[in-house]
Amino acid sequence: MTIRGVHERAEALRAEGVPFVHARVVLAERPTSAKPGDEAIVLGDGTIEGFVGGQCAQATVRAQGLAAIASGHPVLLRISPQPEPEQAGKTIVHNPCLSGGTLEIFMEPVLPAPSVAVVGESPIAAALMRIGEALGYEMGEWSLQGMRTTDAVIVASHGFDEEQALADAAMAGVPYVALVASPKRGAAVVSALPLDEGQRAHIKFPAGLDIGARTPEEVALSILAEVIQRRADGQQAPPSRSLPLLAEEPAATAIDPICQMTVAAVESSIHADVDGTRWYFCCPGCRDRFLADPAAYAGSA
Repeated sequence: MTIRGVHERAEALRAEGVPFVHARVVLAERPTSAKPGDEAIVLGDGTIEGFVGGQCAQATVRAQGLAAIASGHPVLLRISPQPEPEQAGKTIVHNPCLSGGTLEIFMEPVLPAPSVAVVGESPIAAALMRIGEALGYEMGEWSLQGMRTTDAVIVASHGFDEEQALADAAMAGVPYVALVASPKRGAAVVSALPLDEGQRAHIKFPAGLDIGARTPEEVALSILAEVIQRRADGQQAPPSRSLPLLAEEPAATAIDPICQMTVAAVESSIHADVDGTRWYFCCPGCRDRFLADPAAYAGSA
């Protein structure tokens, strides 16, 4: 894939709301197959599109890319053939399979904007829409059909159509469900919902952080601040939720039994199944060496 192709693919993924990591080589010390400016995309299943190095370098990029999708934080990855001391601002990975050069790759996670559904036509609901749009969030009205791709549902209707929206959002596993109400009224509304105790406990009331808000705009700000706080804290959704507020937990990793590299334990990694056990490798060479005599290496992973 050409660099232009990588850019076009990235734009398409953004439009579709698909999370990915955009990786770009910023330093290449010879001998390396990658050059500064080479780019690739790492998808949530570990698939790499584009080019930022050979097979062994890609194994490291895959593992670090999946971790970046999960954390939401950019990474300056340094891949070195020799062990190196820690360096501020860099994630250093020792990759003994490299041909002798060193790579530095900037990896930027691109995550879809949070999707927030607002229930009601109150001044607070209107303020939520305005402030959320200013934050770059996807703001919209509540819809049962869209619950499983919604990150937050905020009910600000002051008594109108509250119960059904709260119950549907809680049962759908929406990560943040909040009711704009006083503690007393909120408790009465939530306790009467046809939910189990875990689902009721998931509904936040009063909605928002306690910042002394008074005006509709201040209340809306406190609610969206709570959404931001929960995203930053990595709070996850109930088990029924298929799309959590943030990306999934980092993919599991495995140790290549030949070279001892850490690789992502995902289907897109090079792997082999032996006697009911799946083994992961950085490159076909390590896999072939293992398969020639599995018993000799099985205890080294």
